[in-house]
Amino acid sequence: MENKWLVGVDLGGTTIKMAFISLYGEIEHKWEIATDISEKGKNITTDIAKAIDRKLEELGESKSKLKALGMGAPGPVNMATGLIYEAINLGWENYPLKDLLEVETGLPVVVDNDANLAAIGEMWKGAGDGSKDLICVTLGTGVGGGIITNGEIVHGINGAGGEIGHIAVIAEGGAPCNCGKTGCLETIASATGIVRIANNLINENPGSKLEEVAKKEGLSAKLVFDQYAAGEELASKVVSVVTSHLGLALANLANAMNPEKIVIGGGVSKAGEKLLEPVREQFVKHLFPRTKVGIKVVEAILGNDAGVIGGAYLAKTKL
Repeated sequence: MENKWLVGVDLGGTTIKMAFISLYGEIEHKWEIATDISEKGKNITTDIAKAIDRKLEELGESKSKLKALGMGAPGPVNMATGLIYEAINLGWENYPLKDLLEVETGLPVVVDNDANLAAIGEMWKGAGDGSKDLICVTLGTGVGGGIITNGEIVHGINGAGGEIGHIAVIAEGGAPCNCGKTGCLETIASATGIVRIANNLINENPGSKLEEVAKKEGLSAKLVFDQYAAGEELASKVVSVVTSHLGLALANLANAMNPEKIVIGGGVSKAGEKLLEPVREQFVKHLFPRTKVGIKVVEAILGNDAGVIGGAYLAKTKL
């Protein structure tokens, strides 16, 4: 029993990350396959099952080596049934992911939202460092979130708990978000949002150094943070807008949850202290005095492995 493996699966719009993970959370083998979104994503579960069988064969292991499978999917999940309410970029609607995957793989399966799994991964083996009360924010092309209180993910009444990216940070006249609302945090603190804000400022302030460099290298969130670190004026304005909104949103969450850690991950977090320092500054301003005690804003450390490790933890503890 001791040397059995858990299977972690992290389903993204372009790739599916997969791993065999020990019961102690160590990755034994990891690999990825392409996400086939044709025909409303109907091949995805079969692809996953085949990939598992192929990998076992390659390693000379039998199916009995595997204990259970935990999977993260983009979109709200019904935890009781493992039904995906909707995953827009995959074409799924009320999709019985757990049932199909159990039939295809012959393993017990547990499913949750991908950002929730990243949060669980960071709690178990990452920046959470044993903390059972944490808020995880993933700043990528969008903004994902997972809220863990007393070691359990907050799912809410119908699977949409922890949608930090859709906290409204601009009440009137904000930019439109993919979710159909305007002024969401995602429209500001995502890589896409940062580029949009930078573009607007470049257009309003012609002749800046930022504009000059962006013409050469292409405008990206990374470029903005690099220019900010070099003291470029417009880039500093962009970072100030982004971090003041992000800091305020996180502080309000912290005031409600009283967590020990706020873990920031995703592509944008690769800016490291260039991002975290101004966020901390803005964040602390809005905290309730008691909430300030013992709270830390830290960078996620598991990177792309957070989701598969979270999947394994879920498979280990829930099945």
